[in-house]
Amino acid sequence: MKITKPCVAALSWTLSDTLGEELDVLDDPIEFLIGGDDLFEVIENALVNCSAGNTVNLHIEPEQGFGEYNEQLVFLEPRSAFPDILEEGMTFDGAALPAGVSPDTPKDAFYTVTDIYPEHVVLDGNHPLAGIALRLTITVRAVREATKEEISRRTAGTGFFKVAPTHSFAPGSDSLH
Repeated sequence: MKITKPCVAALSWTLSDTLGEELDVLDDPIEFLIGGDDLFEVIENALVNCSAGNTVNLHIEPEQGFGEYNEQLVFLEPRSAFPDILEEGMTFDGAALPAGVSPDTPKDAFYTVTDIYPEHVVLDGNHPLAGIALRLTITVRAVREATKEEISRRTAGTGFFKVAPTHSFAPGSDSLH
């Protein structure tokens, strides 16, 4: 079966930056809804008409993927607002930031603790890959028809490199998927 919209494709990949440094490798395929909200448009378009066994090599500019880095999404917040146990890489849902954080911090973002100082914590609301041009080698492992439920939800249950907080006070994940 060839990839057409809508269908579900099981994909594996290697993600690198433009210098060739591997950022993520997915050996075990994950299913994505083609024609839904799971993948960036540039990836979906490259996969149309591919079949199981095909490999696609892509160069993805920031504006096609995770966006440009936005310095206005970096916030310096009081260290006292955060728990005693705090580590760089921890993630926070903007809607559940601790009391004492500036009320001007947007609530519709996820924040990563990037630096910890005695008096301040740096929160970054950018995706970790924002502002980075990427190279993506995707292998199509399987293709199947999408179910009515997947089509109505616009997802096979997995978003492309979506970053979600692991828990309000838990260390972040090193994985991008």
